[in-house]
Amino acid sequence: MQLEGNVAVVTGASSGIGRTIAETFVREGGKVAICDINMGGAEKAVAEIKAAGGDAMAVEMDVTDEDAVNRGVDAVADRYGRIDTMVSNAGIQIVHPIEEFPYAEFRKLVTIHLDGSFLLTKACVKHMYPRKSGSLIYMGSVHSHEPSALKTAYVAAKHGILGLARVMAKEGAKHGVRSNTICPGFVKTPLVEKQIPEQAQNLGISEEDVVNKIMLGETVDQTFTTMEDVAEVALFLASFKSNALTGQSIVPSHGWYMA
Repeated sequence: MQLEGNVAVVTGASSGIGRTIAETFVREGGKVAICDINMGGAEKAVAEIKAAGGDAMAVEMDVTDEDAVNRGVDAVADRYGRIDTMVSNAGIQIVHPIEEFPYAEFRKLVTIHLDGSFLLTKACVKHMYPRKSGSLIYMGSVHSHEPSALKTAYVAAKHGILGLARVMAKEGAKHGVRSNTICPGFVKTPLVEKQIPEQAQNLGISEEDVVNKIMLGETVDQTFTTMEDVAEVALFLASFKSNALTGQSIVPSHGWYMA
């Protein structure tokens, strides 16, 4: 039980990677706030976690709304008495060549990923700093390090998250708060599956080529990263016993990017 008594706030946790992280934390003794704009999905996730004997709460949270983020984080602290781990995971994907990329869609993506990470961090450290401990975990991407065509907004946002996390490693140090980024390769979630036909159309290639040449072409074994892979890295970062590991990016990507 690596996270016995640990209280975690996880955004975008009603499904996909966020939910897998939440379930992994609960399995290891943690208490988890399932934060999502989809309250129905969050409540369903909580019900299933409780049915399995875990402890979780659903929090309605639009990560682009500062008041909503503050209310949600404060509600978690009020219920559980502390916040030990933050996982900033909420995100979307929009792909276009830049000449066709609507500015409103660019701003929407960057705001959810980057502004959302900033607002969640600001809300969580208020509870971590007085306790002189905490783990800030950001969901970056291989695209925090490597670009891909059609993803100006996503790559810009993920690079920004990496910078935010590194700044927080410096600012959080005197408060005993560490900060790290998980940078997965392609994980076969609904978000990624949606990209396959979109990129095939935009690039004028087959869906098979999108998978084998674009998504997995730089991996060492032509294999997708799994949600469980990412969750295990999050567990490692949340349960690490000292502040030696901070300001780092960990890249579970089947060797696509070698840090």
